[in-house]
Amino acid sequence: MKTIGFIGGMSWESSLEYYRIANETVKRLRGGFASCRSLMYSVDFAEVEKLQHAADWEALCGLMADAARRLQKGGADLIVLCTNTMHLCSGAITHAVSIPFLHIGEATGKRITAQRLKTVGLLGTKFTMEKDFYSRKLLEDHGIQTLIPDPDQRDAVHRIIYEELVKGIIRETSKEVFREVISDLVERGAEGVVLGCTEIPLLISQNDVSVPVFDTTRIHAEEAVYLALGEP
Repeated sequence: MKTIGFIGGMSWESSLEYYRIANETVKRLRGGFASCRSLMYSVDFAEVEKLQHAADWEALCGLMADAARRLQKGGADLIVLCTNTMHLCSGAITHAVSIPFLHIGEATGKRITAQRLKTVGLLGTKFTMEKDFYSRKLLEDHGIQTLIPDPDQRDAVHRIIYEELVKGIIRETSKEVFREVISDLVERGAEGVVLGCTEIPLLISQNDVSVPVFDTTRIHAEEAVYLALGEP
């Protein structure tokens, strides 16, 4: 098994899920005492959050590239960035290392394509919803169109992520907000919904939604294991 290098800490709550899912997947596939061979470099999210809202993406790309280099030097065979938003820095990561980088949009697009869906709703931070790094990946590589919530809804989703979910706060009222946002996206033509922030699955699951839900945390962690094990 190859060694997976996780760039974590954004937030640590979702990074914990990556570690759990990766190990559960290896155990399911290999059985017995098998577990995931991995490394994790965890950043300080306080620094990352400050730079995000200051729009200092150059500094953020530097942080992500440094984390990737540390993992490669530590023995990682592939890199997994445990966050959707910071895939804005995917180019900096791929240029910083010589080992494969598994893009979360690629892993998610593969799962959406398997269900033959052509239009999905995209939820995440305002950075993920409003910038095109994620939607462009889905469209150009998989032919998948994305819909995003209206401005007020985007504000609400972003606030819940940063004020609640990244702090491990789960509220039923916030779940209802997400349900309403998803319902509106479905009415506009979304055939499925991408939970494009690795904290959103802490709040929303398939049981809460009538259309297919794409849990990017689980998808990304599972696809990393498949790659590490050489599984199709």
